Amino acid sequence: MSGCELRPHHALCIGFFHGKGYSEGFAENMSAFIGTLRTSDPLLTLRSVPDPLCGSCPHNRSGICDSADKVARYDAAVLRLLALADGAALHWSELTARTHERILAPGRLDEICRDCQWHSICSEQNRPDA
Repeated sequence: MSGCELRPHHALCIGFFHGKGYSEGFAENMSAFIGTLRTSDPLLTLRSVPDPLCGSCPHNRSGICDSADKVARYDAAVLRLLALADGAALHWSELTARTHERILAPGRLDEICRDCQWHSICSEQNRPDA
């Protein structure tokens, strides 16, 4: 993968992923994508549009997310907290470092995705004593 688009909030989802997901297909796609990120550190363009992870998501209905308003809100919050604009390009390693520094370490996860069905799992992993 030389580069691709990534929904901004997926920087959080990827960091907390542990092989569980909406479906087996989604989990397999996510695992493969994460493996590629970690081995190749690609240049990513942050865009609030469906990305390669969305393709296997059961909320994706013919290219349209049935939770579009919610994920757009998550994307906007991540971009705001990372001080980036839609379309910003950075390497995976830079994105993870910035996400840790500006969102996770200061405990700002709740500001983004408190109403996500996976929030309790992510919050538990992001505790300082976890």
